Amino acid sequence: MARAKLPRSPSEGKTGPGGVPAGASAPEEPHGLSPLLPARGGGSVGSDVGQRLHVEDFSLDSSLSQVQVEFYVNENTFKERLKLFFIKNQRSSLRIRLFNFSLKLLTCLLYIVRVLLDDPGLGIGCWGCPKQKYTFNESSSEINWAPILWVERKMALWAIQVIVAIISFLETMLLIYLSYKGNIWEQMFRVSFVLEMINTLPFITTIFWAPLRNLFIPVFLNCWLAKHALENMINDFHRAILRTQSAMFNQVLILFCTLLCLLFTGTCGIQHLERAGENLSLLTSFYFCIVTFSTVGYGDVTPKIWPSQLLVVIMICVALVVLPLQFEELVYLWMERQKSGGNYSRHRAQTERHVVLCVSSLKIDLLMDFLNEFYAHPRLQDYYVVILCPTEMDIQVRRVLQIPLWSQRVIYLQGSALKDQDLMRAKMDNGEACFILSSRNEVDRTAADHQTILRAWAVKDFAPNCPLYVQILKPENKFHVKFADHVVCEEECKYAMLALNCICPATSTLITLLVHTSRGQEGQESPEQWQRMYGRCSGNEVYHVRMGDSKFFREYQGKSFTYAAFHAHKKYGVCLIGLKREENKSILLNPGPRHTLAASDTCFYINITKEENSAFIFKQEEKQRRGLVGPGQGPSRLPMHSIIASVGTVAMDLQHTECRPPQGSGASKLALPTENGSGSRRPSIAPVLELADSSALLPCDLLSDQSEDEMMPSDDEGLSVVEYVKGYPPNSPYIGSSPTLCHLLPVKAPFCCLRLDKGCEHNSYEDAKAYGFKNKLIIVSAETAGNGLYNFIVPLRAYYRSRKELNPIVLLLDNKPDRHFLEAICCFPMVYYMEGSVDNLDSLLQCGIIYADNLVVVDKESTMSAEEDYMADAKTIVNVQTMFRLFPSLSITTELTHPSNMRFMQFRAKDSYSLALSKLEKRERENGSNLAFMFRLPFAAGRVFSISMLDTLLYQSFVKDYMISITRLLLGLDTTPGSGYLCAMKITEDDLWIGSYGRLFQKLCSSSAEIPIGIYRTECHVFSTSEVAPGFLCSLMTSEPR
Repeated sequence: MARAKLPRSPSEGKTGPGGVPAGASAPEEPHGLSPLLPARGGGSVGSDVGQRLHVEDFSLDSSLSQVQVEFYVNENTFKERLKLFFIKNQRSSLRIRLFNFSLKLLTCLLYIVRVLLDDPGLGIGCWGCPKQKYTFNESSSEINWAPILWVERKMALWAIQVIVAIISFLETMLLIYLSYKGNIWEQMFRVSFVLEMINTLPFITTIFWAPLRNLFIPVFLNCWLAKHALENMINDFHRAILRTQSAMFNQVLILFCTLLCLLFTGTCGIQHLERAGENLSLLTSFYFCIVTFSTVGYGDVTPKIWPSQLLVVIMICVALVVLPLQFEELVYLWMERQKSGGNYSRHRAQTERHVVLCVSSLKIDLLMDFLNEFYAHPRLQDYYVVILCPTEMDIQVRRVLQIPLWSQRVIYLQGSALKDQDLMRAKMDNGEACFILSSRNEVDRTAADHQTILRAWAVKDFAPNCPLYVQILKPENKFHVKFADHVVCEEECKYAMLALNCICPATSTLITLLVHTSRGQEGQESPEQWQRMYGRCSGNEVYHVRMGDSKFFREYQGKSFTYAAFHAHKKYGVCLIGLKREENKSILLNPGPRHTLAASDTCFYINITKEENSAFIFKQEEKQRRGLVGPGQGPSRLPMHSIIASVGTVAMDLQHTECRPPQGSGASKLALPTENGSGSRRPSIAPVLELADSSALLPCDLLSDQSEDEMMPSDDEGLSVVEYVKGYPPNSPYIGSSPTLCHLLPVKAPFCCLRLDKGCEHNSYEDAKAYGFKNKLIIVSAETAGNGLYNFIVPLRAYYRSRKELNPIVLLLDNKPDRHFLEAICCFPMVYYMEGSVDNLDSLLQCGIIYADNLVVVDKESTMSAEEDYMADAKTIVNVQTMFRLFPSLSITTELTHPSNMRFMQFRAKDSYSLALSKLEKRERENGSNLAFMFRLPFAAGRVFSISMLDTLLYQSFVKDYMISITRLLLGLDTTPGSGYLCAMKITEDDLWIGSYGRLFQKLCSSSAEIPIGIYRTECHVFSTSEVAPGFLCSLMTSEPR
């Protein structure tokens, strides 16, 4: 029904001058109209005024009339308003149900009071009738029904029970009326309605027939109505406060109420029926019910008459039917809750600190890597980890989370980060951080990134103040999560690390050891000295400290960076690698002797532990020097600072952008001094100046041609050398790539010239041999030319690499690259591609594998997922093993999906040494090491790498927010003006005069301002631990000209 109200037309109320309606010249703005109803203007006036006057008036009146429409008029009826108050409205309905629940409890309480006041021994009869006394005769089979039909009810108690019954009756009839939907029998035969009539109508009848006031009425059955009201009340309560109710809580409540109602009904029923028997008290009846339902059955209390015995049988049958159904539902909900994980309570979130881990699917390796790295830091021991995952927990994860070490710290919630309800369960808005990890085992990695992006957006929308730590797979998707506090792009880091592995051996091992938290206790029980040293030095990590507050570096305030690095390593054994100005957010690695340290600088250093956890024991310098002997005087004891400064077995050179004057080909950084190099006296090392001598510093121009490799071509090279220029690559394959100054071609190479195995109009070369490259090749085997492969080329063509040492790069691709990728790489010199596979020998020979020093095998996306997880690397491992047999001198770097599979690299079934390393790995894993695989020779040599090893970089950034920036600087992904870079320097037999690693550190600091950060030994030598063996050295090189 709808009512329409037609207001008076403005033309009927008043007219303007000359009889023209006021609304015609100045129409009023209509009020109260719906915005969906168009308002029409006044009617038109023609020339024939006399004939059309009536029509115009009608049109004018009709157009200016306002119609008010009232909606939902069906809700204005008396019945609908009552229904809204009693049923539909959540809060008022909750109050009604609470009142109903209280009323039912009151009736049960009044029944108990009546039982306690009633004594059958004083006489039994109807109201106003003479009382008769009855005695129970156990030998007689006849039952006296009078004690069962009549009870003693006081007048005041009767009045209260009648009032309560009337209220309950009226409320029941009102609710029946409001919920009536056309079927009256459905309402009348409901159990709740029948119980209400049994407990209310007899009391109302006693108002008009007084003798029935002592009639027994089973009021105790109201306990079932109270149970029903309580269930509805709980549902309305959760609706009213807009909270998701707990099905587990509701089911437990229902089960408890069912048990309570069964006990109360049995107690009251047996007590009343036994009035004709032994006249049991309420307490005795309750005792009998507990003993019976618990199946104990002492037998000291038993019903004497058959009605009470029949009631016991009925109650046991009901219990056997109802309780198993309730328990089954409870067990089912418990199992479902175990799968979904329940909730993380708001009280815990406000009183405890927790982080949230969002993943697509949780594997045991990923979980243990996260937990071991996260809880390796002392200040995170009180944190809780809430895992939010859309899939069900697998058996391995469930078994691990049942271990007491993790069960009290880790909470698993099954849910989606895209649902606010699940984010609320995880209390994301109260979290200290949220880690969002991509599923790298997906066949479609782009789709996996899209899921990660949506999760990051959802978390940022729900909890904008929660710090975000996001892992992304493909670099082109990185700019979508630029708002996150920390982002690690897997393919960027992976390809840059694999590229540096070719020119700086074992870069992957160095970075992996630096980003893993370890106490350096691995391998200390090994009989081999290199394993003990390697394990000890694996505990080195990057730490930071404010210079003004540091005991290590405070005394070097106002001195040059190189001076501080030299003396800090000599005195304390710490390796100062970089700093950050207070006014500048950029981190500088080895800024060189020009940089003067200030008290507000933040220093970054490598050490076994941070300064706050170090004890300082000062000794005389002479006593330390007496412990060092020359390399020709036998083994010597290694000073403690040399052990600390050594970073595993990996040696890298962190060099800075450097402009140096031309040097002769025979010049060496470790050249033996001639003035004191003879005799038994050990050669001395020149000291480092506190402040750089400005006269010795040359201006540094990044685009100038001052290095020795940019001189005129030599005689053997002829005039065919192509001149390169320095600049920024003109085409970036994706948004967000960092600009890096590189060696570039003066003119872009045509796409046809990039194809190695096919000639074109510009050249006729069809294989690597025809090109006649001077330097050894670097071959990369990949499935597709993804944008991440661009980051493999850039570090190898960076401007600080010597032009004479640039290695040709051949991309061996399973699929043809697209034009966008070719457009990005055509500006780089000596970069080629060809279609082929690593398992095809012809393709390998054609791309020049016999002229290559390094082969990089990138894990293929199509093989990253397999029916059996750890079989994803099977094809890659077998192919690499074949090449290892065919080309034993070739340095092969392989990427694997699972780190545990690296034990199959260069597999030798009967090699006793490999078997000993396998036992050592198992022993370290049993001891709880996070780096049990570190002693495998392929990993220690940098020949194998898994991107999952870098997951700890994201986890570690929660405590060390600078780790991602330092790692990107080391890998060459980011460049900062004035910062150093990573390179390697080979140490030969002629350089062994230096003696120890500590003296090597001092020599490079004083001669070329480089900061060594590790040693990579390629062979086993019989030198003492304090002496330097032939191999590679890694150091941070400065950009300052020397």
